[in-house]
Amino acid sequence: MKGKFSWDLFHELPVIGILRGFQAATVERLVDAALRGGLKNIEVTMNSEDAPGLLQLIQKRSGSAMNVGAGTVCTLEDMEAALGAGAEFVVTPVLIPDVISGCRKRQIPVISGAFTPTEIYHAWELGADLVKIFPADQLGPAYIKNVKAPFPQVRLVPTGGVTVETLPEYKRAGADGYGVGSPLFAKARVEEQAGRFVEAFRRS
Repeated sequence: MKGKFSWDLFHELPVIGILRGFQAATVERLVDAALRGGLKNIEVTMNSEDAPGLLQLIQKRSGSAMNVGAGTVCTLEDMEAALGAGAEFVVTPVLIPDVISGCRKRQIPVISGAFTPTEIYHAWELGADLVKIFPADQLGPAYIKNVKAPFPQVRLVPTGGVTVETLPEYKRAGADGYGVGSPLFAKARVEEQAGRFVEAFRRS
């Protein structure tokens, strides 16, 4: 297992696949297909059944080819459980200062959820490595562009409604990463869909 977050892997393809509510057998199939398609980053939400076990499973299957993190981390208890299972990065759904601080102390990359400009800037000031804009589809790529104008240093990860078709628009707006759930994993051909996200990012 790799055991440590790789920024090189992240920047190669800053698309984070989000797994929520899947059973272990399904996770194995989805992860294998996503790997073949070129995905480099994946998160398991902590409100999934046996999330720590799924994190360990994905680590074993992906090795050094993928950053494996925990999403929907809402408490310090969630964070401890995720890190204990080997999570290499942490994602929160909203701004949770204690989790940001806890990850900073552990030198674990943290992607903090936020929505308003005040929340976004506060998360960045607290030390978030990236700020997840959720739900991004409510305001779209124009919102990312507008937030980037006063805060060009803040690295934004739109999440919710990012598709193969909209990813290039978010990239042009200044997005630094992309959280993708059902548009990737709800498809019948996950390997093919992952490849489409790879191409969407590289060609835009």
